[in-house]
Amino acid sequence: QVHLVESGGGVVQPGGSLRLSCAASGSIASIGIMGWYRQAPGKQRELVALIGQPGSTEYVASVKGRFTISRDNRKNTVALQMNSLKPEDTGVYYCSAVTAGFWGQGTQVTVSS
Repeated sequence: QVHLVESGGGVVQPGGSLRLSCAASGSIASIGIMGWYRQAPGKQRELVALIGQPGSTEYVASVKGRFTISRDNRKNTVALQMNSLKPEDTGVYYCSAVTAGFWGQGTQVTVSS
């Protein structure tokens, strides 16, 4: 069992940046794919970004060029750098050990002027 804890959410103006972090209680080195998902109010949870081994990435079209996912297997962390944020990026962001089936509790991101 790996517990995931997200941090770094908050309120930011459109065009601003946030960096989300996900800390794992155990090693993520053996977890093939880690990811970030988000859920906007009244909508289903959706994929934002995935990162595999040794660092291949995939992004949903709406965040390409603005978000960057990264992982540090030595520190057991996964990060999501979010730039040029838009109001439609608002939601609860969840970290996931995708291939292991573990989820964090989520962190709220609100983009509003």
